[in-house]
Amino acid sequence: MADREPELIARISRGVADIDRAQWDALAGDGDPLVGHAFLACLEASGSVGGDTGWDPLPLVVERDGRIIAAAPAYLKAQSHGEYVFDHGWAEAWQHSGHAYYPKLQVAVPFTPVPGRRLLGDRDAILAALEAVTVQNGLSSAHVTFCLIDDLAAAEARGWLRRDGIQYHWVNRGYAEFDEFLAALSSRKRKAIRKERATACVGLDIVTLRGAEIAPAQWDAMWHFYQDTGSRKWGSPYLTRNWFDQVGAAMGDAALMFLAYRDGQPIAGALNFVGADALYGRYWGALDEVPNLHFELSYYRAIEWAIAHGLATVQAGAQGEHKLARGYEPVVTHSLHYLPDLGFRRAVAEFVAREREAVAIELQCARDALPYRSA
Repeated sequence: MADREPELIARISRGVADIDRAQWDALAGDGDPLVGHAFLACLEASGSVGGDTGWDPLPLVVERDGRIIAAAPAYLKAQSHGEYVFDHGWAEAWQHSGHAYYPKLQVAVPFTPVPGRRLLGDRDAILAALEAVTVQNGLSSAHVTFCLIDDLAAAEARGWLRRDGIQYHWVNRGYAEFDEFLAALSSRKRKAIRKERATACVGLDIVTLRGAEIAPAQWDAMWHFYQDTGSRKWGSPYLTRNWFDQVGAAMGDAALMFLAYRDGQPIAGALNFVGADALYGRYWGALDEVPNLHFELSYYRAIEWAIAHGLATVQAGAQGEHKLARGYEPVVTHSLHYLPDLGFRRAVAEFVAREREAVAIELQCARDALPYRSA
């Protein structure tokens, strides 16, 4: 008698803290710290997700013979805040037709518009599990935001819809130093950047700190910077104060901070995370208005650090056409969407098809505006 195929079991946990760290990280890999067990667990332990935040952690794993073969950082969402792929129009249309759009199932790294691995391990197994959870619980939809291009074919073959967007990433073309990067730009842009850097640093001391070099007082300063920016952008910051302490203790050398001091007091900072081949710029803030200091800490210092450490890209988050003038290039980002109702799916499919055409035009316009001497 032939041996039976081992049974696959899909399991929902109440948080990544309930999942074996070694097994999760074996699937996530060590290239992207933002999808690693430590980063996601910090969000949970700090209260930045869960409770009344609208982000209920429900990480999904698929097991075979007691071993995790697939996983996804999933959340039950009561709203669409902190996702950076906006579906408010979809929610309004579905609710006007008499249905409840929320809660929905969201696969994402919360508050983190950074492309990376979302379907960990066996793609078909985790996609099937996500579909089953959506249908069995009567949810309107499931979404996988800022996924990799490698995930698209498997998901689209199962009927998921693909949505495209645009971000701006800096690309290292083998530069030995910052001035070599500048030399690749047009003369006008090169002069503009040098002027911005000169004006940003007047009267300031700027330091670079990594991992254990970042003291509790500096994490506290970064919280105040973040809180100021978060209050202006979103009304209230997504991350709690405790998150900064949690990250400081858990992330080690993955954490990188640029701080600007005036008369011995920190007045601005930018927090980054270091991946295997990318620097991820995440949070910036300032307690004093200094011309061009945002560009210096968030863009130029990041580029310098990436060149010095041989990283291929700097990814500075969502939006920001102003990044073009500073050497950041347009790239297409992707998300995936599963809508069980066929009528709703058809309507959304028409929308994303038209949207992709608009994104393609925007991408070409952005490429035409690149400041390089030879685009």
